Amino acid sequence: MSEFDFDKAVKTAVEFADENVALVGVGAAFTVLGGLFVLTKKKHTREGKDYDRFNGTANLLSNDDHTLTKSDFQNVVDDYEGMFKGARHDTGAITSDISIDERKKRYANMVDHFYNIVTDFYEYGWGQSFHFGPRYKNETFNESIKRAEYFLASRLGLKEGMRCLDVGCGVGGPMRNIAIFSGARITGITINQYQVNIGNKYSANMGLRNLCESVQGDFQNLPFKEPTFEAAYQIEATCHSPDRVKTFTNIYNALKPGGKFCGYEWVMLDQYDPKNANHVRIKEGIEVGNALPTLVHYSEIIENMKAAGFTDIEYFDVNRGAHDANQIAWYDTLMGKMSLSGFRMTHIGRMCTHSMVWLLEMLFIAPAGSTKISSLLNSTAHDLVEGGIESIFTPSFFFIGTKK
Repeated sequence: MSEFDFDKAVKTAVEFADENVALVGVGAAFTVLGGLFVLTKKKHTREGKDYDRFNGTANLLSNDDHTLTKSDFQNVVDDYEGMFKGARHDTGAITSDISIDERKKRYANMVDHFYNIVTDFYEYGWGQSFHFGPRYKNETFNESIKRAEYFLASRLGLKEGMRCLDVGCGVGGPMRNIAIFSGARITGITINQYQVNIGNKYSANMGLRNLCESVQGDFQNLPFKEPTFEAAYQIEATCHSPDRVKTFTNIYNALKPGGKFCGYEWVMLDQYDPKNANHVRIKEGIEVGNALPTLVHYSEIIENMKAAGFTDIEYFDVNRGAHDANQIAWYDTLMGKMSLSGFRMTHIGRMCTHSMVWLLEMLFIAPAGSTKISSLLNSTAHDLVEGGIESIFTPSFFFIGTKK
């Protein structure tokens, strides 16, 4: 059988969608393509190009690197959903002290479950850097992502010979970009073993294992008992923490005197009104779709940094100009216009992916529960967009402090 030209097929489907915007028609077109993807499913090479072909959908939650078996996924999805009882059906249900306390107590399972089920979707739609960033007009999405990472490296003063800790490293996209940019040696820690497996493969295939290492561990109990690093950063990761004072204290203890710690944090802004039911609905939607015990006001981050011992603390929302005429809002990609470039990240692109995931699950190619995961992420994308439009939430609250 000759190889199917997926790039040409996707381009044709996108052109059709531009002329026929009915979403059902688009979903149907891509569902047909999904059937063809099954016939040419390929193993992941972890060289950074696995998802460049649109038939990468066939490998979502179904590849040799995963730590879960195919039969595990449904139970993991069900357990995760059980920690958010009432979410999106009963506004305020997961804001109760009982609900928040349960997630804080079970945070390790919650976060590990979450990244077991969403890592492939994140990488497929977003790339290897799982975060947002401010973006100027005429700046591409990938340029803005790297600029956000280089900003952290610059503020930390990273350079060749320094050791740096990446707290909550994911599959290591930022770690690799920052290592290339700065020459620093970076250790990334993530609670999820699947991310460790593929992160180290990516680093090895890029020839960066001398600079980048992913290890499995919990930032609530870091394995580094002596001051080891000259710098540390986190990118939209410690929002998963049930106790940031403990997390930040662990990071403080892992730093050498004079070391700096910075990051981007998911927080609620001054415009958020806890008495506004719509605001609460948006906040809870972001929480359930991102494995968060609860979102807090940005002022808590500063107080937590002080409680951990950091001094010379600076902070601001890097998205503070998101609605200026010269910028593209951080959430724009989630609601972007139809285009071949970045198609999978757009609303219609996600709907097409959802159709294909449904087909793959029906054909027993993808594990049971795959469509539920896709639905969860699609709903959360809407919540993030609403939070950004209402200016009640930012994923990029920057902070930096120093260990004396």
